[in-house]
Amino acid sequence: MAWWRRKKEALEQDSARSKNSMPKGLWSKCESCGEITYTDELIANLRVCPVCQHHAPMPTAERIAATIDEGTWEPLDGELRSGDPLQFHDQRPYPERLAKAMRTAGPGDAFLSGLGQIDGVPVSAGFFAFEFMGGSMGSVVGEKITRVFERAVERSLPALVFSASGGARMQEGVLSLMQMAKTSAARARLRQAKLPYISVVLHPTTGGVAASFSMLGDLILSEPKALVGFAGPRVIQQTIGQDLPKGFQRAEFLLEHGMIDRIVPRLEMREQLGTLLRLMQGAPPRPPAPEPDDAADEEAVAVSP
Repeated sequence: MAWWRRKKEALEQDSARSKNSMPKGLWSKCESCGEITYTDELIANLRVCPVCQHHAPMPTAERIAATIDEGTWEPLDGELRSGDPLQFHDQRPYPERLAKAMRTAGPGDAFLSGLGQIDGVPVSAGFFAFEFMGGSMGSVVGEKITRVFERAVERSLPALVFSASGGARMQEGVLSLMQMAKTSAARARLRQAKLPYISVVLHPTTGGVAASFSMLGDLILSEPKALVGFAGPRVIQQTIGQDLPKGFQRAEFLLEHGMIDRIVPRLEMREQLGTLLRLMQGAPPRPPAPEPDDAADEEAVAVSP
C-alpha cells in the first residue's frame, strides 16, 4: 500500500476516535446567532445566550429552581393523572401517548403546581411543562390550574402562573375546551377575594390557554420575543389573505399594543416578581444590599474608639 494511503487511513481513524471521545451535549449552539457555548455555562446563565441574549427553551424543573426560593418549593397535586374518557385513537391510543410523555418529561401532566416563596414572598404557583405534549391543556391541567387559584384564596396568597402551551388537548375533545371556562371562573373568585394574580406568558402561549386565564392577570409579564396569541400567525395570514405586521404576536408587538404589561428578561424575572408581589400586597420593597465599601466603612466606624 502506498504511503499516502496509509497516512490517509491513519488520519481518518484518528478523526473517528476524536469524535467518539467527545461527550455528547458538551456544547450548545444558539438558534439565533449561532454562538457555541459550553452547555453547563448556558444552563448556569438560565439558557440565555451570552452573546445575543436569545432565550432558549428552558426545562420546567430548571425554571422552578430559578424562580422559587431554594428549599421552599412544595409540589402538590402530583397524584392527578389524565384519563381517556373519549377512547381517543389516532395513530396510537391516547394512553400510549400519555405513557410516552411521562417517560420523556416525567410523571404527572403538562402542569406542575405547588406552594413556595419568591424573594421571601409566599405564593401559590403553577408552571406549564411544554415538554409534556406541548403543554396542552386537558382535564388534569385545568384542575391543577384551578387548584392554584383556590389554594391562593384559602391561604390568602397571591397566585402566579407561568404559561407555555399549544392550547387545548384535542385527545379530550370538548372536555379540554371546558377548562377555559373552569380556570377563568376560578380566577374570577381570586379577584373577588382581592388577591393579586401575576401571569407570565412564555414562548409559545397559544390556543385556549392564551384565550383564558393566562391573559386575565392583574399583571401580565412576558419574556423577550415570546409568541403569544390564539391562532398562529400563519393560520391568520392564510385565513384573511393579508400580510401581517412585522413581529405580529411577539411580546414586543403585544407590549406596544397594550396586551401585556412588561417584558422581563429571564435573568431578571425572579427579582422583578419579588418586587411586584411586594408592591401588590402593599408591602415595602426589600431594601437594597449595602455596597461592600459602605459596609466596610460602617464596620470601621462601629469599632473605632
